[in-house]
Amino acid sequence: MADGGRMVFLGFGKYARADRIYALQPITGDSRGGGQRTFVWVEGVPDPIVASRTERTILHDMGQESIGGSPLLDEALSLAERLAEDAASGRVDLADLGRRARKLLESSSKPSETSQLF
Repeated sequence: MADGGRMVFLGFGKYARADRIYALQPITGDSRGGGQRTFVWVEGVPDPIVASRTERTILHDMGQESIGGSPLLDEALSLAERLAEDAASGRVDLADLGRRARKLLESSSKPSETSQLF
């Protein structure tokens, strides 16, 4: 269950209480893009709030890690979404993509560093 007092960032400067969110609906088709990723249904609000974050990321912030996957997977999916959108619009920054991919690979393949005694 979601942590009641926790505020969840939805993007575009919007927040909602985790215990008031009752549905997440991925935006599909031509409506998706330009930062529009997920419809968030919040108790007491008649229309869904448009979030710039994926449903997995929102679930993670709500404390539902086991449902939504891992933060590493979320980062990889977010990177893939940005790449697909940028490639479609002709705005691919390969240097930035390379930096992000290296950072993601390093964080997933390096053993955690522990302080050495000697």
